[in-house]
Amino acid sequence: MKQQWRKEMVYEIVSKRRKKNPNPVITPDDAYELVKHYKNAEKEQFILITLNGNHRPISVSIVSIGLVNQTIVHPREVFIRAIKDNASAIIICHNHPSGNLYPSPGDNKITEMIYDAGELIGIKVLDHIIFSENGYASLRKDGYFKTRE
Repeated sequence: MKQQWRKEMVYEIVSKRRKKNPNPVITPDDAYELVKHYKNAEKEQFILITLNGNHRPISVSIVSIGLVNQTIVHPREVFIRAIKDNASAIIICHNHPSGNLYPSPGDNKITEMIYDAGELIGIKVLDHIIFSENGYASLRKDGYFKTRE
C-alpha cells in the first residue's frame, strides 16, 4: 500500500511540472512569473527552468531544498534535468527567505560554475533569478552575471 501511494505522488509532481505551450521567456519578468509561487517558502529552493530552442518553457523543477539561508546545488543536478528535457537553454532561480535580493558570494560562485558547465555541454545559461516576497533580481540584468559573449 505504501509503495502505491509513492508512485501516485511522484506522478502528480512530475505532471504539474510540465508546461503546456506557454509564451516564450524573453525577459526576467517572464522567468519570475514561472517561479513566483515559491517566493514565500521558508527554506531556500533552487529551481530550474528548462527552455526549448524558442525559449518556451519545457519544465520548472526544484533542484534542491536547503536551509533558511542556503541551499547546496551542483551543476550535475542542474544539467541532468536539462539534458533529460532536451533543453537548449536554462534559467536558474532561487528564493531568499530573508527578503534580501542581493547575491551572496556563494550565489555568484554557483552561477559561474553552472554557466561554465553549460558552455562545456552546449546548454546556454540565460540568467540567475533571485526572488523573495520583496520581488526579484536578475543577475544578468544587474551586472553580476558574467558571460563570455
